[in-house]
Amino acid sequence: MHLPYLSDRKSYEEAAELISLFGDNAGYEAAARADRSRDLGNHIHFCRWRQIERLIVLLSYDQPLGTIH
Repeated sequence: MHLPYLSDRKSYEEAAELISLFGDNAGYEAAARADRSRDLGNHIHFCRWRQIERLIVLLSYDQPLGTIH
């Protein structure tokens, strides 16, 4: 799995907000926002919402990811 690129803390805060508002459907909401941005021609927000979507998926795992020392 590729780790998402987060340019600032606001991305994490928006992911956490979506999780609190939409629960298990938070990833779908982030994807919908990305699609809306793409349809409007805003590629920067499209990429940002896709990364937030990936972060939500990453935060939903119960097990540790990556190398454990």
